[in-house]
Amino acid sequence: MSIFEKIIQKEIPANIVFEDDLCLAFTDISPKAPVHILIIPKTPIPTAADLKPEHASLMGHLMIKATEIAKEQGLAEHGYRLVINCKDHGGQEVYHLHIHLLGGKKLYGLPV
Repeated sequence: MSIFEKIIQKEIPANIVFEDDLCLAFTDISPKAPVHILIIPKTPIPTAADLKPEHASLMGHLMIKATEIAKEQGLAEHGYRLVINCKDHGGQEVYHLHIHLLGGKKLYGLPV
């Protein structure tokens, strides 16, 4: 079980900013920007490479929620970044698909 699954199960505390039946969003414990929120599906999908056509609706939901959270966090006016890392060479550290929402400053060259 990944750390994200433990957060979903409330076995590990997190600063949750949004939750519904399909996803959970919480602040990153090692932020790379003033605002750094992770949006994760409650369905365990290890990587973006594991996505299948039946995940299309779920991924659309995650993207819509990411943009709504960005607005709630005051990022919409100046912009923000949404990132999905995939596997080791892509910088993925936790093998549970997740979207990084980053903002609050200019993000040129910012590693995620």
